Amino acid sequence: MIQFLLNNTLVQEAHLDPNLTVLNYLRRHRQRTGSKEGCASGDCGACTVTLGRVDAGRIKYETVNSCLTLVSALQGKQLITVDDLRQGTELHPAQQAMVDCHASQCGFCTPGFVMSLFCLQKQQGDKDRHQIEQALAGNLCRCTGYRPIVAAAEQLCAQPSADRFDQQEASIVQRLDALQSAETEELTDGVNRCLMPKTVAQLAQLYQQYPQAKLVAGGTDLTLAITQQYQALPQLIALASVAELKQCSESATHFEIGAAASLDSCGQFLAPRIPAFSEMLQRFASQQIRYQGTLGGNIANASPIGDASPTLLALNATLRLQRGTQQRELPLDQFFTGYRQTRLDAGEFIHSILIPKNSVSADFAAWKVSKRLDDDISAVFGAFNLQLTDGRVTQALIAFGGLAATPQRAYACEAALIGQPLNMASVEQACRALAQDFQPLSDFRASAAYRLRVAGNLLRRYTLRHHGELAITEVTRYVS
Repeated sequence: MIQFLLNNTLVQEAHLDPNLTVLNYLRRHRQRTGSKEGCASGDCGACTVTLGRVDAGRIKYETVNSCLTLVSALQGKQLITVDDLRQGTELHPAQQAMVDCHASQCGFCTPGFVMSLFCLQKQQGDKDRHQIEQALAGNLCRCTGYRPIVAAAEQLCAQPSADRFDQQEASIVQRLDALQSAETEELTDGVNRCLMPKTVAQLAQLYQQYPQAKLVAGGTDLTLAITQQYQALPQLIALASVAELKQCSESATHFEIGAAASLDSCGQFLAPRIPAFSEMLQRFASQQIRYQGTLGGNIANASPIGDASPTLLALNATLRLQRGTQQRELPLDQFFTGYRQTRLDAGEFIHSILIPKNSVSADFAAWKVSKRLDDDISAVFGAFNLQLTDGRVTQALIAFGGLAATPQRAYACEAALIGQPLNMASVEQACRALAQDFQPLSDFRASAAYRLRVAGNLLRRYTLRHHGELAITEVTRYVS
């Protein structure tokens, strides 16, 4: 059974198909039609809702794509939709700002924008233009244009006002705390089944018992099998309640990131420690996906174009894997065996990711090349981690995504740089060596020749930046 608050109403559901998305639950089971389905793939944001969870005694609000969120993710949380915002006879300030700034036309996308604005307003601190763009990057508008929507966000953030959600916060915290349990919970419709462990020990035992089960952390990739391919996943194990897998910590020698830590929390943890990693995550996907997707999930799905894996490969990361009570450590560069294939044994899962501090250079950089600046899939992704002593390269860790069947280190390119001064002569030799490392494929995102050329250009860019000769450092953002 799952228990959650639908706005202020306690909901208990014992008999639901765990393949059911939150969007379809709202529309079909609760007749809440404010949230819309635009793409069923987490791209357009029309289905955006807000989940509230207890964090350090306060409610933390996060937007999610309800079309990619399975109902098991609601356990122990507060679900708020656009249908809940109206305050008596008055609109919520997020809704009123959209009206005042003429930010809605056909209105189909408007509920999603309103929920993104609502969540933005709830964040602590001042909100600048960059934060507004980040909050809205996962919401698409096809008719009004973004200028009035951004104006609505600026109005809302410039005139913050308490609402009934603020007034009820203490009560909601108490009610959500009362829903927490130490026991494994189950959701089933009699055919399909989802188990929800609370500890790593429970997870390890269940996964050994049901090694054929699909693990669901954020589910932003896995759920596409349901919404796009119309598959039914008969056995699921949800990780959302396993707190140990969400922890990020630092020791004298390593940064350790729990496999189920959200991309957003990873970004906050790494911002003062590895800034380039945190900056990369801002272009990883929309804010809705970053609130829900996990670092471990992005590695485990073994996509050749996942942005996290080449970044971690260049940081010389190691995975801590667990099966039953046994743990082992495996360097990430030994983890991928083929297209979407890994060295995970049956019943084994990623526990955490370890990044050695002594491998992180001050000039570490990770760059994504894609057709759109925001919310797009990489054509080429490059990560560069070089260390120099007396002007010569002593460490070269270079990795790419999009150039092979797996994310991969550029070993020949690295070897060409080791012991050499970092100048354009040595870099040109290293660029030529990329052809030994990779034989890219052509597809609808890019041709093989383009990919190889861009990979070399990213290394040239890194070199120019290292020497302070890079004139253009970022694409200028324009808002229509």
